[in-house]
Amino acid sequence: MTRQITAEQATPAVAEHGEGPIWDASTGVLASVDMLRGDLLTIDLLRDGTGRGEVRRRHVGDVLAALRPRARGGWVVALERGFGLLDEPGSAGDGPARSLGELWSDEGVRMNDGGCDPAGGFWCGSMAYDAAPGRGALYRLAPDGSVATMLTGITVSNGLCWTPDGAHAYYVDSDTGRIDVLTVDLAAPAVTSREKFVDVEGGTPDGLTVDAEGGVWVALWGGSAVHRYAADGALDAVVQVPTTHPTACAFAGPELDELWITTSATGAGVTDGRAGALYRCRPGVRGVEPFPYQG
Repeated sequence: MTRQITAEQATPAVAEHGEGPIWDASTGVLASVDMLRGDLLTIDLLRDGTGRGEVRRRHVGDVLAALRPRARGGWVVALERGFGLLDEPGSAGDGPARSLGELWSDEGVRMNDGGCDPAGGFWCGSMAYDAAPGRGALYRLAPDGSVATMLTGITVSNGLCWTPDGAHAYYVDSDTGRIDVLTVDLAAPAVTSREKFVDVEGGTPDGLTVDAEGGVWVALWGGSAVHRYAADGALDAVVQVPTTHPTACAFAGPELDELWITTSATGAGVTDGRAGALYRCRPGVRGVEPFPYQG
């Protein structure tokens, strides 16, 4: 039987295109991005256990696509056309990101979403602004700063998250309408296989995360929901989100028992105070701490 869960609105409509929520256990901060405004949004969940505290906004660059905590403190980020570092040790912690260089010159293509692997590399994929087929790719920033291209011919590179044992990664190219499973040789590094995990119905698959039981939670762009798929691919939980365009989700909080969901006002067609807000629920399972970037 599919469980039905309802998410509550936890913040005002703070983002034009909210994306990429991530929990930083070292600081007690839930971070997300207002992607196309280039802003970092943070909530201090340790200081405010209700999760209804002030959302702090900070401008980082023209585009801030995704971010993950660094093991040494601060963040690794995906900017419009490459990677960067934010809040490096010893910095003032209030300036823009330091770019690590552009990976391409085509102004019609930007970074979109990603995550870190068990070896401490940061992956992020790209897409054309007009979502033209096959113009995106998936990249990996290694801890030593080198960049490898992991997949090409991608249309809308989206959610990526490893299984709890770190053996495989779930990955979304939204244009396919499905979630795939990647097998990766991190020593190479290379993607050695890509297989369909599940076809997603009821909306377009967007950002995703996994829980400690191996369940996969994916936000449905245009679907007003987040779906949980068990490890065997069965749909066993639906989180109803009271706005049309959820974008991504992540477990957060000291117990990793809250599922936080970002949403977008882009494409929603309404200005009702709901689109662009963050939502949360307690789904009855715990998440796993995200792997940090080791560079």
